[in-house]
Amino acid sequence: MGGFAYPGFSTPYAALSARGTIPNGPAHYPHRMDRILHAVNGVQLAAIDEGVGDPVVMIHGFPELAFSWRHQIPALTEAGFRAIAYDQRGYGESSKPESIEAYALTNLAADAVGLLDALGLERATFVGHDWGSIVVWATAIMHPERVESVVSLNVPYRGWCAGFPSTEVIREKLADRFGYVLGFQEPGVTEAAFEADPDAWLRAIYLGIAAEPAFMSDDEFAVYRDAFVRDGLFGPLGPYRNIDANAAATAHLANEPITQPTLMITADRDPILPPMLATGMERWVPNLEVADISHSGHWTQQEQPRQVNEALISFLRSETSEP
Repeated sequence: MGGFAYPGFSTPYAALSARGTIPNGPAHYPHRMDRILHAVNGVQLAAIDEGVGDPVVMIHGFPELAFSWRHQIPALTEAGFRAIAYDQRGYGESSKPESIEAYALTNLAADAVGLLDALGLERATFVGHDWGSIVVWATAIMHPERVESVVSLNVPYRGWCAGFPSTEVIREKLADRFGYVLGFQEPGVTEAAFEADPDAWLRAIYLGIAAEPAFMSDDEFAVYRDAFVRDGLFGPLGPYRNIDANAAATAHLANEPITQPTLMITADRDPILPPMLATGMERWVPNLEVADISHSGHWTQQEQPRQVNEALISFLRSETSEP
């Protein structure tokens, strides 16, 4: 796969399928999830915006879409919150800049607060998963006045909002866990591996680091596959190709605290980001709650939506009920 491997990718897709196929049938969430385009920070962001109440902005990771929050959106609206989820730049119906530099972390954080401006919102709770969590941590540090509270799925905050160290540090010290990042650096290599067999490439990612393969239906998988086949992976890979630039640009923010109320959601079977990585976060996040999700791999809000929804809504209600 062009030198790219997440932990667990040594297992061929056929063997994963033998353990339990992705079931046929309609998607779990049949709502159309219509997006509206908003002019934000020099790009167009496609956002789902449903419900009324205190706003909750959800930011997806790699390789995902706003669709990744399909289980949370109806739960939040039913609980009395305004649920907002958007395709990050480079994804789905949003703009896809053609330069690698356009995907720098500072731009991604500016997109998050720019969407608040476009929606006429002063502040919101931000919820992130995977790369979305990195964007949320950065937004909380760079634009603290716009962030009411923070929720991160799987990705802990360890005192540096860049999310990843430099590629040199990864190569020398962390290749066993984050070696796949190095495989993403050369433009065109991962794109070619994906284009050679999009179904196998995506299913290897989704199933290879999930606790159980049956968390995603064929119809749901098709939403992702069709989007990435149509648009390619240059945009989604852009943030990874800015890792060194992000580390340099945020060096002055090292050891900055997260001052907002924070919920850290861990997943017990995530092979990339195990719960132990969240140990000691209180050093940088004094107002911290931790919720442990059981029987979940990396795609936590999709694998165990009921547990995630309960933890998320309980946290949001506790924050809104405080005087």
